[in-house]
Amino acid sequence: MITINGNNLTLEKFIDIVLNHEEIKIDEQSIEHVNQSCEYVKKVVESKDPTYGINTGFGHLSNVSIGEENTSHLQENLLQSHACGVGKPLDSIYVRGMLLLRINALIKGHSGIRLSVIEKMVELLNKNVLPVVYEKGSLGASGDLAPLAHMALPIIGLGEVIYQSKRYSAEEGLKQAGIQPIDHLQAKEGLALINGTQAITSIGAITLYHAINLFNLSVHSYAITMEALRGIVDVFDDDVHRLRNHAGQRFVASRMSDILSDSKLTTKQGELRVQDAYSLRCGPQVLGASLDTINYVHNIIEAEMNAVTDNPLVFAQRQAVISAGNFHGQPLALAMDFLSIAMSEVANIAERRLERMVNPSLNNGLPAFLVKNPGINSGFMIVQYSAASLVSENKVLAHPASVDSIPSSANQEDHVSMGNHAARKAAEIVDHGYKVVSMELMTGLQAIDFVGSDQMSSKTKQIYNLIRQDIPFIKNDQVMYKHIHHIEKMVKKIDFIQMIN
Repeated sequence: MITINGNNLTLEKFIDIVLNHEEIKIDEQSIEHVNQSCEYVKKVVESKDPTYGINTGFGHLSNVSIGEENTSHLQENLLQSHACGVGKPLDSIYVRGMLLLRINALIKGHSGIRLSVIEKMVELLNKNVLPVVYEKGSLGASGDLAPLAHMALPIIGLGEVIYQSKRYSAEEGLKQAGIQPIDHLQAKEGLALINGTQAITSIGAITLYHAINLFNLSVHSYAITMEALRGIVDVFDDDVHRLRNHAGQRFVASRMSDILSDSKLTTKQGELRVQDAYSLRCGPQVLGASLDTINYVHNIIEAEMNAVTDNPLVFAQRQAVISAGNFHGQPLALAMDFLSIAMSEVANIAERRLERMVNPSLNNGLPAFLVKNPGINSGFMIVQYSAASLVSENKVLAHPASVDSIPSSANQEDHVSMGNHAARKAAEIVDHGYKVVSMELMTGLQAIDFVGSDQMSSKTKQIYNLIRQDIPFIKNDQVMYKHIHHIEKMVKKIDFIQMIN
């Protein structure tokens, strides 16, 4: 069981909880902070001083006062009216992440919510009773209102849930899991549940995790292509990359030197040719820039995981409630747009390497489309088509979402981040990237079988042996999609990822 305190979530812990279903509990000191904040909100209600989100309406209606007798009804109405999500249900892993991240934000003690409400969220997470949340409908400010409203409805017995792979009304699903919903919400609690960036951050964190794995896979696929095309390894010399001053570039060059250190297929400058094309020669520069971007996004995501993104914020020790804008998703929106561009380039250069292997004008004497009898056989011709279609689609998806904004709530909320859109686009781009790099890897192994797998480096040969257990050398044309789908499934597995890291 992992103890969380509002400050100690890392990407690794997040993945353990969300993907590996580790259970959580709340740190004792965090419980004290939650209780102090909740007690102060009660005082604000009793004082009858107009305070946004506690005894007023929301957004453009913030000037409408709400009587003490209606504060509970106000919060429950908020969840129902804001649950306006559309599209397909979000993948369950994203919803698990949303629950975890919202819990982690609330236990910092600046939201005025009761501990019992947070503990109900912990129970949902630990028992894997997941609210049905729809993927579309968030502007990314005031946070992810619609997705978080769907996430919060089952806490009061409304909405729908997924439990043991079945979809139920919240009432029935909670009953099946032995969970009692909260019978009512108190002042500020509805707003505390939905005002934040947890949908963006959850999608962003899981996408980042896959982007890191895809990056590592792409470096190894690059190495196999270097062997297949008898690439020149002088380009990985550390003295070259030390002069450029970019950490990612230097890391990739060092990694490639290590992977290919005992290969008998790679060549030296002038041995077969003076220099290679950019897709081989400039790999450290291109992939290194994407790695630097990944590291930047990693810092943004981990900061946001441990952030308070509520509004208004309760400062119990100062006896103050301050309405501000921590819910605005701009830091995440920019980061996810940046990650989209970086991972598009990982796929882009992989497709260019794939093209060089199948093109008889560029592949250094390999058979056309990597088949022994071209003409009657098309070989890997259309593998490159499919890869090209994906990288072209990525170029459309990589258009930044964060440069857009549209006013809402009668112009009270007149600048929004579109961060949710940015995160979902990044996830799709990374998924396409897996497919493209998988196709490069499959093509690279086919090419290797023409030049001699026994001469591969010890590290690339491990990958060759693992994949060749399931995916054979293609001697004559056969149905290709099954192999493409299977290799993608293989390279996404944890044991495969661990082997190549």
